[in-house]
Amino acid sequence: MNLSELRYVVALARERHFGRAAAACSVSQPSLSVAIRKLEDELGVPLFERASGEVWITPAGERVVEQAQRALEAIESVRQTARAQSDQLAGPLRIGAIYTIGPYLFPDLIIHLRERAPDMPLLVEENYTAVLAEKLKRGELDVIILSLPFEEANILTLPLYEEPFIVLLPAAHPLTARKTLRSHNLENENVLMLGAGHCFRDQVIEACPECAPKARGEGGAVYTVEGSSLETIRHMVASGMGLTVLPCTAAGADRYSQRLLAIRRFSSPVPKRTVALAWRASFPRPRVIDALRESIAAADLSCIRPVKARRR
Repeated sequence: MNLSELRYVVALARERHFGRAAAACSVSQPSLSVAIRKLEDELGVPLFERASGEVWITPAGERVVEQAQRALEAIESVRQTARAQSDQLAGPLRIGAIYTIGPYLFPDLIIHLRERAPDMPLLVEENYTAVLAEKLKRGELDVIILSLPFEEANILTLPLYEEPFIVLLPAAHPLTARKTLRSHNLENENVLMLGAGHCFRDQVIEACPECAPKARGEGGAVYTVEGSSLETIRHMVASGMGLTVLPCTAAGADRYSQRLLAIRRFSSPVPKRTVALAWRASFPRPRVIDALRESIAAADLSCIRPVKARRR
């Protein structure tokens, strides 16, 4: 048994496909298949069921994969601990952010982090909260940036800032006559929203029940249109498709002529979200967390309110 075989087993359990697992491990499919068969022979139990391109993990395989993942995490922790003894701010940092934060935070974050840690290049990923959380726990990411609440065993979080929600409208929309808006003002509007799986979508519906998806109606009835990203939704608002609720850092009305877009804030109580860092409790580079916190605090996010909170 060796580390390569453990990596292959974990990859196959995750991908459920020999070709994808081999690609993820940067080896040929025959090499991966032979290595896993060798490990099964050594252990004396089948780890996977195979049938015409499909793969299912056996009960014994589930337990072996769980232990293999722990072993790989321990090895990675040893490596990072060794590197951290020389310089915690040297070497790549694998960082992820949810789709509704990354595009608006990373440009400033990278600039300021580069000043504080010039020898620490970033490997950046944007994804859903659930995907980022799994990659963090598996050791595939070092730190993630997401929206609270977020509770996972052996994961620490650090609240960074509170971000209010705003309403983005076509400039000629009747609601622009109001200085501020309440959620009930949006009840009879065509609201553009992110699709299922985005935590921001759920936060908007919680803060604004009137924004909940509506079926396409007839005769001018209101309906909800879903977009794949906040950028796509912004373009649809500018085209006159409807209005939307966005985190303030994503408003970006200045990207269009004022003749096309307008921003209105919510009346008190203003809906908002808390953005935070999350990392494994065993992460051996605490200075990285401090550098990230300082870099984000220095970012040009004028509409947010910093949170003074302890790590938890």
